Amino acid sequence: MAKRKTKDAAPPKGRTFSLILRLTKTYLAPYTAKLIGAILLMLLAAGMTGAVAQLIQPILDDVLGGQDTSMVVPVGVAVLVVFILRGLATYGHTLLMSYISQSVIGDVQRDLSNHFLTLDLGFFHANPSGALISRVVNDVQVMRVAITDSFTGFGKSIFTLIFLIAVMVYQDWKLSLASFTIMPFAVFFVARLGKRIRQVSGSIQSEMGNLSDRLGQTFQGIRQVQAYGMEEFEAERNTAAIMKVRKLNYKSVRIGNLSTPVNEILVGLVFFGIIVYGGYATSSGDMTAGELGAFLAAFTMAYEPMKKLAKLNYTVQMGVGASERVVEMLDRRSAIEVKDDAVELKTAQPEIEFKDVHFQYESTDAKALNGVSFKVPSGKSVALVGASGSGKSTAINLIPRFYDVQGGAVMVDSTDVRGLTPSSLRSHIALVSQDITIFDDTVEANIAYGRLGASRDEVIEAAKAAAAHDFIEGFSEGYETRVGEDGVKLSGGQRQRISIARAILRNAPILLLDEATSALDNESEKLVQAALERLEQGRTTVMIAHRLSTVQKADEILVLDGGRIVERGTHDALLAADGAYAKMHKAGEF
Repeated sequence: MAKRKTKDAAPPKGRTFSLILRLTKTYLAPYTAKLIGAILLMLLAAGMTGAVAQLIQPILDDVLGGQDTSMVVPVGVAVLVVFILRGLATYGHTLLMSYISQSVIGDVQRDLSNHFLTLDLGFFHANPSGALISRVVNDVQVMRVAITDSFTGFGKSIFTLIFLIAVMVYQDWKLSLASFTIMPFAVFFVARLGKRIRQVSGSIQSEMGNLSDRLGQTFQGIRQVQAYGMEEFEAERNTAAIMKVRKLNYKSVRIGNLSTPVNEILVGLVFFGIIVYGGYATSSGDMTAGELGAFLAAFTMAYEPMKKLAKLNYTVQMGVGASERVVEMLDRRSAIEVKDDAVELKTAQPEIEFKDVHFQYESTDAKALNGVSFKVPSGKSVALVGASGSGKSTAINLIPRFYDVQGGAVMVDSTDVRGLTPSSLRSHIALVSQDITIFDDTVEANIAYGRLGASRDEVIEAAKAAAAHDFIEGFSEGYETRVGEDGVKLSGGQRQRISIARAILRNAPILLLDEATSALDNESEKLVQAALERLEQGRTTVMIAHRLSTVQKADEILVLDGGRIVERGTHDALLAADGAYAKMHKAGEF
């Protein structure tokens, strides 16, 4: 099947000015004083460049011409002073603009990464982590280059051009006017290129995100890659992604540098005209050699800022494309809205109730939960059982508002969770999931993640309660042992017990257990089960489990099928009913 050619995404029309204005007000305004200082230094550096061109006249007419030896030292001193001032001014504005650009980009990265943390779980399921990392790192880096080059390059080039044009006009205004007849053609050509550059920029940043995600998945899944002999397959996929980025980068360079040959041809024509005109003017006495030399020097020096301005368009358009992608993410709003009148949850004995709850994921046609109602009294436990896809994990995820219901309500302490502040709601919840998250940090830091500020003694007590202390002490560095990315240095059971220790340390009144003992051996399960039973005392607990030892001790068991509750009761009552639960039990699912 032939592959469909992907077109470069066109940038939204009419947004460039408002985008730049927004970024300027938000991120550049705090550095106004330093920006003014940089602009003043750019003016000084540009003025000194104009002075260099103007000094060509006395150098040729008075010094080299030998007509007035008294001018030799003054002109030499003037040249020295001009170069010293230009060097110092250039150094100063370069440092200031570097500080401003680094600060602005740091602020953008801070706001963007912090903003991601406020978005709902569905957002992260829809956007691969590699693509999000690319927004924070690659897109913002392109913005940094654009900010530095645009302010430094544009400011200094414009100021330099102004001073040099002034020198040219001072020497011969008619020749100056004729020399700049090329400007409209150059500006038109550069503007046309800018549109294409911005389109390609958006594609480059998008593919960079895809590449980051592709590599991230490959490296995280390296165990499976090598186990199934898929190294060559993954290498081909990674190479394809890399070649796509390379192709787009080459395309951007090809388009961005088209201005160079065009400008060279136009400037060459003008230079030809100046030489011819100047040659006849000096021979006829209408112009001195020094005046012609000063004019040529000014025009030659003016050519450099003109080239920089033309190339600057490439950098700026790349930056605008990246900025649009960053702002797009900053404008994303979480599907979990916090109401203005949301209240803080303050209770030590919460009750949980599902009232006719309906929920459906965007990517599916069937409802994950369809009219589910149940209550978990304060201090009691409810176990959710059922086949994969029956809605168990969805129910667990609705309690801390990882998602919001689409019908009905989830109540905590007789208040709809949508009327509570997410931070206060989640501060009352401890979660132990089958999808264990272990950070590339020390064992102690991973356990202490359950409650920031916990002491070493408290961490150790939690580890003991989770049957983790003994194996932790067996590590060469004990609690200071770094466990690697996603806990790669730990076994499945060890990772699970650290996760449980984290929940024990949190000491929250609501306990959510999603296959909390799934990765434990029989001996560890007995120890952890005893710890969990102690932890459940006086706490409102909702659990998902496939082990009889966990399920049968729940105060109530709910059997889900197709997003509905088909049976409910205690372990003994459900066995006696000889229904769906009894069949699962007989099949060895408990």
